[in-house]
Amino acid sequence: MLNRFSRLVRVGGSAFAATAILTLAPVATVSAADFPKQPVEITVLFGGPVATIAQLLAEGMSKQLGVPVVSVSRTGGGGAVGYSYVQSTPPNGYNVVFNSNSISTAYHIGNMPFDYKAFDPVAQVGMEVPALAVRSDSGWKTLKDFAAAGKKQKMKVGISGRGSFTHLASAALFEKLGIEVIYVPYGTGSAPVELLGGRIDAALQWPAQFKAQADAGQLNVLAVTGPERVPLLPNVPTAKEQGFDVDAVMWRGITVPKGTPKDVIEKLEKAIQAVVMSPEFKQRSGALGMETAFLPAAEFGKVIANDDVTITKVMREHGLAKQ
Repeated sequence: MLNRFSRLVRVGGSAFAATAILTLAPVATVSAADFPKQPVEITVLFGGPVATIAQLLAEGMSKQLGVPVVSVSRTGGGGAVGYSYVQSTPPNGYNVVFNSNSISTAYHIGNMPFDYKAFDPVAQVGMEVPALAVRSDSGWKTLKDFAAAGKKQKMKVGISGRGSFTHLASAALFEKLGIEVIYVPYGTGSAPVELLGGRIDAALQWPAQFKAQADAGQLNVLAVTGPERVPLLPNVPTAKEQGFDVDAVMWRGITVPKGTPKDVIEKLEKAIQAVVMSPEFKQRSGALGMETAFLPAAEFGKVIANDDVTITKVMREHGLAKQ
């Protein structure tokens, strides 16, 4: 059970609205010798399974660091709301962000004026692989079935939002399938609800969102977009297995404002490593669709930089990057 310090605190409002939020007193200077002396706050950019994973991470870090670690939901703008908040805080280790590829998509689509270089990497936590699902009554069981139908009529495909990672992954997949689709942002809906309600023909989203309905026979999950099958849906083949060369995977990790002392980053990194490598965290995050994949700060930084190059290219090719 999550302890009272790692509960999720929700923060409403738009990217530029003044909102009452849980704040932590800033510390002018800090080093590992006296860090941490107060609670650490993890900003969570999205809802759903990732918010629960962030709570699990916070609970484990609380035990490792000996102070409360609180996960706070600051959603909106494809991650821009949360990134903007953390980027504006003192670089002292007390405000961190549970980031992802969204650091690049939010910047390149124009939702915020800074990119990944505004943060220092701490550690990669895990990887998530999107899955493509359709209603069972559609009769489509493979990507080839879907592609054949998509060449006869334009499919309506649900995505998290314009320029989101699921949008980019969808674009890459459908380009390989040789079809054009109509993208439908979910808004406040969820993938299974939109699918079962008949408002969209397909959705690319995280496996955990489809599992219950797939197990109940309501949805067919046609493929995952990573290089390997995912443990949560072991019987679902990859796009590559079906002859379509697609590799789209989302990483998740922790970063801090640029200029955070290195010894503080090292202390946070060690705490995260201990949590991520624990059997309990692996099991519980795996049940939510994220595979643990710890990387230390230096290696994680390379992943972020390399991924930004790829995302920039894809967004420009599809007309999604800001001009």
